[in-house]
Amino acid sequence: MAVSVGDPAPDVTLTAQSGEEVRLQSLLGQKIVVLYFYPKDDTPGCTKEACGFRDSYTVFQEAGAEVIGISSDPPTTHQQFASKYQLPFLLLSDTQNQARKAFGVPSTLGLLPGRVTYVVDQKGVVRHIFNSQLNFQGHIDESLKIVKALR
Repeated sequence: MAVSVGDPAPDVTLTAQSGEEVRLQSLLGQKIVVLYFYPKDDTPGCTKEACGFRDSYTVFQEAGAEVIGISSDPPTTHQQFASKYQLPFLLLSDTQNQARKAFGVPSTLGLLPGRVTYVVDQKGVVRHIFNSQLNFQGHIDESLKIVKALR
């Protein structure tokens, strides 16, 4: 069952690029959380999206939000990807697709992991969902607009 706007964000624990375990619920309550699910590290579209979030990261932080990327890549691949593009935010490994399943992130054409961004408020409630496989900049722009409105 897919998460909808107004639903509580599922509680998942995933491994960050540092190897540290991160529980989503431990991040909620402090800041607005922008969770973006993407298909694969170091591919053209995913790199464009990650760099877009990187370039706007200070604006997200100033608005009281934390950005977190999630894909099925392992922590070592995330570490290389983050280092190569100077990504200042967490990348979480969802190697078993538990977070994708918990959030109900759809696949594209039944094959490609979906590209969906969730904005979760400080109370852990999903306030916005943006689903587009090809509109990379839309994920950043839509999220930022919602984060500023929630502030």
